[in-house]
Amino acid sequence: MKEGIHPKYYQAKVTCTTCGNTFTVGSTKPEITVDTCSNCHSFYTGKLNLNAKTGRIDRFNKRVAKAEAANGDKATAAK
Repeated sequence: MKEGIHPKYYQAKVTCTTCGNTFTVGSTKPEITVDTCSNCHSFYTGKLNLNAKTGRIDRFNKRVAKAEAANGDKATAAK
């Protein structure tokens, strides 16, 4: 390696500001702070909230059922 052209390499302490979890990684900075780590992120913990999607799907299914019922009434009235 050439002397003087490479950055200094540290064993950096990473701190999560959300949960306070700390761990060590290799970096060119001695300390790193992150907002969300894998310890507290909902995707990695399995506590992902899917209620918003479920509510939209339920509303759609209710609209479809209502439209089908309305179309069914019209079809029997036309006969």
